[in-house]
Amino acid sequence: MSEKSNNVIRIDAKPEPINIEPSKTAVIVVDMQNDFGSKGGMFDRAGLDISMIQATVRPTSKVLVAARNAGIPIIYLKMGFRPDLADLGTVDSPNRTRHLHSGVGQTISAPDGTQGRMLIRDTWNTDIMTELKPENGDIILYKNRFSGFFGTELDDVLKRRGTKYLIVTGCTTSVCVESTVRDAMFRDYSCLLFEDCMGEPIGNDLPRSNHEASLLTMQMLFGWVSNSDEFTKALASPTTATMQVVAQ
Repeated sequence: MSEKSNNVIRIDAKPEPINIEPSKTAVIVVDMQNDFGSKGGMFDRAGLDISMIQATVRPTSKVLVAARNAGIPIIYLKMGFRPDLADLGTVDSPNRTRHLHSGVGQTISAPDGTQGRMLIRDTWNTDIMTELKPENGDIILYKNRFSGFFGTELDDVLKRRGTKYLIVTGCTTSVCVESTVRDAMFRDYSCLLFEDCMGEPIGNDLPRSNHEASLLTMQMLFGWVSNSDEFTKALASPTTATMQVVAQ
């Protein structure tokens, strides 16, 4: 009999607390880009209330600082299409028709004075919101479907790092966040969502919002739900737990 000790942190969550190993963890920031969360972006131009997305910036920033200090890698996902829209889908595909209806590819005058294009790669529109700007060493991956795993290198990047646990933040809760979490769970990653680090304009004025309904589904079947305070508290705790793994 032999024993191997791994440092773990215990985070209070729903439906139950979860132990995670920081050395096997990555933070995923889903689509926190100008088109979704900034004034002058696609959502804002469509008349959607983006206040709940903007409200996630401060707690998300706190999570990113704590993660970087703990050596936990950060992966940014960005929804962005090629300038010729070749990766948007076939002529009658739902991905293409729905995004064209939303204005993808349209040229705009961006707030920073540049010429932007809605959801097009390497423009102001698909830049990460200034307050959450990536730093050296962070990983940035473009995606062209709601899930961060579809047609991207995300799974390969995570597997090369020996990642088992994903801390998930971003927008929107019931669309790109949930799609990514579902695909992660199918690949046997353990996902921890921070409810104060994700937002959802759709259904925000309903008695139970899409955001709330999505989080309930996630905590019941696909992962765990907690918040930024529990994460930073667990990382800062001087009583970080030690998990004993007994091997034959």
